[in-house]
Amino acid sequence: MANAPLISTCQCGKVRFQAVGRPILSGVCYCNDCQAGAAMLEALDSAARVTEEDGGTHYLTYRDDRFSCVAGADRLKAFQNAPDAPTRRMVASCCNTAMYLKFSKGHWTSAYAKRFAGDIPPVEMRTQTQFRQSSMPLPDDVPSYRTFGPKLFWRLITSRIAMLFG
Repeated sequence: MANAPLISTCQCGKVRFQAVGRPILSGVCYCNDCQAGAAMLEALDSAARVTEEDGGTHYLTYRDDRFSCVAGADRLKAFQNAPDAPTRRMVASCCNTAMYLKFSKGHWTSAYAKRFAGDIPPVEMRTQTQFRQSSMPLPDDVPSYRTFGPKLFWRLITSRIAMLFG
């Protein structure tokens, strides 16, 4: 799987992305921003669900140089929780399918795992569990962090270094 591309598509198939190689992280986030963003996107007409059963959002996070649009870029529309929000969520306007989240100051893109077909990487961690609203038991299959956790920052730093040195 190291270099095998994964394809992410909208519900109607007009927008497609390609993710190359292993993601920086396969994680579920429960932060307030992700919860508010998911609620906004899932409220769109005929929108596909982006959250897991317990309200978390599963992302496959890729370096920007490993995630690209291969069809339908002209159909993407940006959504933000607030005008000055550092994140924007990109939606395929043809069918109101949320495709990915982009943090403006980062070198990574967090794609909604539900948009990928096939054998996607399993969840490796859960972050920002302090904001989790579900009464369901928190799964104990992977590490969970009340905040973002040091492992996430380490992966982001090492992926940035890898980008700098090819």
